[in-house]
Amino acid sequence: MTDNTTADKPVWIKPTLRAHRSGLLNKFGAVPSRQWQDEFEDVPVADLIHQFGSPLFVISEQRLRKNVRHLTRAFSARYPRVQYSWSYKTNYLNAVCAIAHQEGAWAEVVSAFEYEKARNLGVPGEKILFNGPHKPRAILERAIKEGAHIHVDHLDELQLIDEIARATAQNVEITLRLNFDTGVTEPWSRFGFNVESGQALDAAWRVAHSPNLKLTGLHSHIGTFVMDTRAYRAQVKTMCQFMERAEKDTGCQIDCIDVGGGFASRNALQGVYLPPEQVVPSIDQYAEAICDTLLEATHGREREGRPRPLLLLETGRAVVDDAEILLTSVVGNKRLPDGRRATIVDAGVNLLFTAFWYHHNVKPTRELSGVAEETVLYGPLCMNIDVMRASILLPPLDVGDVLMFSPVGAYNNTQWLQFIEYRPNVVLVHDDRQVSIVRAAEDLQAVTAQERLPDHLRDVSPR
Repeated sequence: MTDNTTADKPVWIKPTLRAHRSGLLNKFGAVPSRQWQDEFEDVPVADLIHQFGSPLFVISEQRLRKNVRHLTRAFSARYPRVQYSWSYKTNYLNAVCAIAHQEGAWAEVVSAFEYEKARNLGVPGEKILFNGPHKPRAILERAIKEGAHIHVDHLDELQLIDEIARATAQNVEITLRLNFDTGVTEPWSRFGFNVESGQALDAAWRVAHSPNLKLTGLHSHIGTFVMDTRAYRAQVKTMCQFMERAEKDTGCQIDCIDVGGGFASRNALQGVYLPPEQVVPSIDQYAEAICDTLLEATHGREREGRPRPLLLLETGRAVVDDAEILLTSVVGNKRLPDGRRATIVDAGVNLLFTAFWYHHNVKPTRELSGVAEETVLYGPLCMNIDVMRASILLPPLDVGDVLMFSPVGAYNNTQWLQFIEYRPNVVLVHDDRQVSIVRAAEDLQAVTAQERLPDHLRDVSPR
């Protein structure tokens, strides 16, 4: 008897519906011209994963240097006195900071930890801008002694600086941090002295009446990921108006105006439908808004023989974000109750904290086949909020496939958490395509190094 039940029987394939896509926008974002990328800065992804493991952060030295140079050129070409300062809180890995300093950047720090880190890297005090609402006495004493630029946040801090100056018989130059309503962005009123209420002018008067303090600078930071350059025009105009008022009323001389940071990177904010290429201003557009307004507002000073103030910048995100990627490997797939595909990767929101507010660009690192479906990308953490991308269109992924998340250079290596999983290697691709580890992966010894176990707890046998 001949068995022909399988020889010519057609194989059943699950029917699918596939929308025609012309490369235009859809709910998943713009469809890129190339769906995969197997290298970063000409270094094969496969080689990186093989040598340094997964997940893996990879930084481009060449791109970071290029971004710093572009920023400084954009502003220096439009205004005669400009100094860029690297924002440590954005990414304080030593290698990242060192590259920025080699390119001429000062350090902008917001804590004792960051101040000590900058000094340990060899940055002199006079090239450190010290921001932040919490500066303990010990670090203030050191910063004052070393000539750092102290940005005063509140009256109690101002009084403490005055006490230190009197006790040590030093003359201390300070910068007042201002807050105000630009009419464009939401006011960051928790930092600094308010202009509209008169609080900032009162602080300027207090400085003027101290024999050991001298007001020489103004600082404001109007927000983060600011995508409307009109906000910076309003910021500079308000700061210059206050500068003229403070100089006239108190007799001080303002030597520098620090406009902070807040420039957006080419990342996709959740809730913003248009792609970042269409809504995020270029560095040149930010520079034009700030420098044109500052030139106009200080034209009278030059005419009267007074120097224009030094323009200080502290932007971090727009400089480092696209200089770093995260590589992560697929560890599993499943179907959710609603029918969507779910893919689990070995990097979670403990590493990619910005996944909570960005739709990061995600690319496979090999050409994939099969029908693209709506997919949820989950991390490895035992938490329901561990979602790397809530919705993205991807073909089927196999275990071991590597995905590239970008840009991830801003705030992930500073806000990441040691939670459930070890934090991985961070490597730097040099200009010659050689690769160095700039932060080694954690192990049990690294994670528990600061713990102390009392003697009576060393034996964990049941009592």
